[in-house]
Amino acid sequence: MEKKEYATVRERICAQEDVFLSPFACKSAMSKGRKVEEPRCDFRTDFQRDRDRIIYSNSFKRLKNKTQVFFAPEGDHYITRLTHTLDVSQIGRSIARSLKLNEDLAEAIALGHDLGHTPFGHVGERVLAKLASDGFYHNQQSVRVVECIEKGGRGLNLTAEVLDGILQHKSSGKPSTLEGQAVSLADRIAYINHDIEDAIRAGILKEEDLPQNAVALLGNATKTRINTAISDIYATSYNQPFVRMSDKMMSAINELRAFMFERVYELANKSIQERSERMLTQMFAYFMGHVEKLPQSYLRLLERDGKERVICDYLSGMTDRYAISVFENLFIPSTFSLGGIVT
Repeated sequence: MEKKEYATVRERICAQEDVFLSPFACKSAMSKGRKVEEPRCDFRTDFQRDRDRIIYSNSFKRLKNKTQVFFAPEGDHYITRLTHTLDVSQIGRSIARSLKLNEDLAEAIALGHDLGHTPFGHVGERVLAKLASDGFYHNQQSVRVVECIEKGGRGLNLTAEVLDGILQHKSSGKPSTLEGQAVSLADRIAYINHDIEDAIRAGILKEEDLPQNAVALLGNATKTRINTAISDIYATSYNQPFVRMSDKMMSAINELRAFMFERVYELANKSIQERSERMLTQMFAYFMGHVEKLPQSYLRLLERDGKERVICDYLSGMTDRYAISVFENLFIPSTFSLGGIVT
């Protein structure tokens, strides 16, 4: 058989996708493209380029200092927003691989899905949602980050499929690609199981506290539960035009999720609710009255998007530590020296 030569590595990858990927996969050559057309890369598909752009973005780097569940925990092994994102990426790729979907697309969606998350976890999101008259949703903000804020306002110019997967990744969303559906499930699998690990590490839970019906079906260890969930998705979705779990597995996952909200999330949120709400509320009010104090990169958005939205852009982009630092600089008087006397 004659070996075909390709003009570029990208063309070879696209040809391999035609052979090996499911007919239900979103193949790289099928992409709807970018809002601003660009010359193609010889070595990477568009989805691979999207992945790289997200990894090298400032918003992605800041995820390492944003709360997932536990704020400023003592210990190096608690999940942060960055490690959660990497978990989702790994699980999403595993699902995509098993179903012969496009791993590169799944990975890009997973890496970008939480770029718009606030400091202080979901507490921060709830505070900004109350402060902004048109609300605040981290999935919408993630899209805004990659379209309007990154690269000095030029954005990352990602493909339509990656933008859709980021926007629709919440459980209430409806991703247009199977890769987006895989990431949405991966997000739930990741945060429930690794949040259980953190709660046990923090002494809030013991493994035997978990609902036993769910444990009997999913398993009594994190790696077992994740493997069980992926195996169920494979058995339910292989060669199908959808990605989902069986009803009994989804019921077990939802039971674990409800348990975590009752026993862990509300407790963790209460521990930082008052402080984070005070900081974000006071900073929001300050910048509403002193909008000129915003960094220059945000001021350019004012005329188009208005004060509330741009202030939310600035506050949601902060890491936990930076938010505390800005709050202290604005509202807590610093000591100063006058004639040798510290005042």
